[in-house]
Amino acid sequence: MHQLDYLRTLLAVRMDRLRAEEDRSTGASAIEWAIITGLIAAITLAIAVTIRNAIEGAANNIQTQ
Repeated sequence: MHQLDYLRTLLAVRMDRLRAEEDRSTGASAIEWAIITGLIAAITLAIAVTIRNAIEGAANNIQTQ
């Protein structure tokens, strides 16, 4: 039962922090970082696919010649 009380207290403190005015910018900052990370991941994936396709195309050209 003590663990449940501790968990409730911990969650209440976290929720109070999230509701505080100064911590709202931290949440926005975290969202910005998530968006930036997602964009970087998408760009990296696109570059990797492009390079892989170029290498496969070059390999096919070598095999046919």
